[in-house]
Amino acid sequence: MFVCVHACLWLWLWLCVEGRGFQQGMNTVKHLTQPPSVTLAGLVIFHLSHPGLFSCVFLLMLTFLNGCSTCLSNVLVLLSPCQSNPSQADLNAKGAWSQGYTGRGVVVTILDDGIEKDHPDLATNYDPEASYDVNDGDSDPQPRYTQRNENRHGTRCAGEVAAAANNNVCGVGVAYNTKIGGVRMLDGEVTDMVEAHSLSLNSQHIHIYSASWGPEDDGKTVDGPAKLAKEAFLRGVTEGRGRLGSIFVWASGNGGREKDSCNCDGYTNSIYTLSISSTTQYGMVPWYSEACSSTLATTFSSGNPNEKQIVTTDLRQKCTDSHTGTSASAPLAAGIIALALEANMNLTWRDMQHLVVRTSHPAHLSTDDWSTNGVGRRVSHSYGYGLLDAGAMVALAQNWTSVGPQHQCVLTMLSEPRDISSRLLFSKTLDACWGKPEYVSSLEHVQARLTLSYNHRGNLAIHLISPLGTRSTLLAPRPKDYSSEGFNDWAFMTTHSWDEDPRGEWTLEIENVSEQGNDYGNRTSVYLHTPPHIHQRLSEVRKCCSVSTSFCGQCAHSLSSFESQVCLWRPLLIARLCSLSLYMFKAFLHFGSVTVVR
Repeated sequence: MFVCVHACLWLWLWLCVEGRGFQQGMNTVKHLTQPPSVTLAGLVIFHLSHPGLFSCVFLLMLTFLNGCSTCLSNVLVLLSPCQSNPSQADLNAKGAWSQGYTGRGVVVTILDDGIEKDHPDLATNYDPEASYDVNDGDSDPQPRYTQRNENRHGTRCAGEVAAAANNNVCGVGVAYNTKIGGVRMLDGEVTDMVEAHSLSLNSQHIHIYSASWGPEDDGKTVDGPAKLAKEAFLRGVTEGRGRLGSIFVWASGNGGREKDSCNCDGYTNSIYTLSISSTTQYGMVPWYSEACSSTLATTFSSGNPNEKQIVTTDLRQKCTDSHTGTSASAPLAAGIIALALEANMNLTWRDMQHLVVRTSHPAHLSTDDWSTNGVGRRVSHSYGYGLLDAGAMVALAQNWTSVGPQHQCVLTMLSEPRDISSRLLFSKTLDACWGKPEYVSSLEHVQARLTLSYNHRGNLAIHLISPLGTRSTLLAPRPKDYSSEGFNDWAFMTTHSWDEDPRGEWTLEIENVSEQGNDYGNRTSVYLHTPPHIHQRLSEVRKCCSVSTSFCGQCAHSLSSFESQVCLWRPLLIARLCSLSLYMFKAFLHFGSVTVVR
């Protein structure tokens, strides 16, 4: 017997203008002579090293078409005899280096479990002003050493970005003259306060924050930043780097085996983060990779056991050739972003996303979910806009004109009860705030906020179709998600309609994919929207509780449309919240949440 699923649907659509592409680079080997010049086009370079010994460098053609595969023992640097082939693909770090960009003048910090600041491959570029130990409350980010070296993650990520060149140690960072710091924040309880402190550390000095962690990748968790962390993101993009905006690079997640979706991760799903996925040396989707519409681009990482992994720095002044997962992909992207920033230090956080979209390319990346969006760009839920290209990114960055202020338009699509049986399809023609100051003529992010009660959340699939026909999967079914909690004001985000004209008919599709067709749900509220423009919201919000100072006053940085509504509609409730301590409020927000390293 088929049971209909009843739902009350309130749909808003956030149409946000401007912002362009971004790209990533791959970790390479180190040279004894000139700055790193190993040919990267068409090559994946892996460097097997042991402290005190010379290295064996493997240069492996991604396609092996030219038969150029070489290993020379007792040689640290090898100039590739193979010529660059545009039909093959890598992160093209050499293309950026050959233009004179090595990350000089740029500061990157790794938000993780610490950084071995005296590692011989990191010491030259270590920046104490970009470092802090949030777990212990001091300025030393040195990892806590254990017999099993559990706290090696941050040091490995740091080497991918900024390992020094020409010193006979490990490898070379993508941006080998970048200053590197580390924030020790994962080796302890990861609270809202810990996250906020880490995300906002010295934001006028640090340019790029790289993070390779998030909620559990178990295929059933829906979690993201809480109040203070949300405020830190917002303050970062509005006030960081002299108001150009801090750049947050995030690993997309390792829940592929569990059929997880990175759109259920509120960090990678944020418009303020640049979400990076992984591909293997052969251009295949790794077994751990998650597919979602918020991923912007891709870099290399590990694959199956017989495939190469990432070479980088390791604890106890050693090297490793086994850094893995999307954890390894995000720092490579951070390094490429550093190269682009050196080329143009006036780039805003949204400019950087525009650069990624415009210079990433499908290359040799193999997946069955490639499609062409409404402006003719190839895009994938597995890879975003494709493989980062450092050379192309710095070339475009040099003369890039800033995209200017962001416009955010909130439009109601549906505000009435609807029944969901096996499938709900709803369409509405929108004008993108035509004739208003917030008019959006060209899309960047589209964010859909949903509040939805459902007895078996994992059976839901949600799609959004733009006026130009671009179909974004906001949520794919998650077989392990048996939760009946649904979604509470959850923001699903897509980048797949970048640069499209938002005017026209938008279609929302919600499917119940249960084979039995007997799932049921209670009354459901679905919101698709994004907050209005930051500055416009200042005049809308009355009295509310300041999450940064824990006293009642004007909301300087309201964090979401939901918060704005609470401030406007429930002032008495907010006044009562102000009587609670900040720590109690923080603990309530993070009760039951788990942070995992990727």
